[in-house]
Amino acid sequence: MAKAPQARRSIAQNRRARFEFEILDELECGLELRGTEVKSLRAGHGSLGEAFAHFRGDELFLLGAHIPVYSHGNVHNHEPTRPRKLLAHRRELDKWSKAVREKGVTIVPLELYFQGSRIKLRVALARGKKLYDKREATREREDKRSMQRALARRRRDD
Repeated sequence: MAKAPQARRSIAQNRRARFEFEILDELECGLELRGTEVKSLRAGHGSLGEAFAHFRGDELFLLGAHIPVYSHGNVHNHEPTRPRKLLAHRRELDKWSKAVREKGVTIVPLELYFQGSRIKLRVALARGKKLYDKREATREREDKRSMQRALARRRRDD
């Protein structure tokens, strides 16, 4: 008997990551969270804007991610920006650790989401873009928009 596909609900996205970095590889990780962090995320709170991932020894940690304090919590509430361990297969971590040692390669979070009842984080192995690459991406996006507008105008006039 096959299981039904689990619903995927997004909590937070790092939209600037795709603009600031060239994405080389992506990986889905679990997070080691505390109870009040999960409750805060279920309420839809959380930010990946300033977050990045970093290796400490042979383990991968998410740093700078902001999960606000749970409003109905007590003295055992979590610290909003504490380092959180990322859970992935050893083989993948070893491969990424080797890649990060290269010059200019880093790990950035792309999206935090629910996969069924579990909270997952999509991280990317990325290399920073140069200024001219960013300008080119902006120009392509603007050209695509102007073409869509022209097509819409033409359809409307016909």
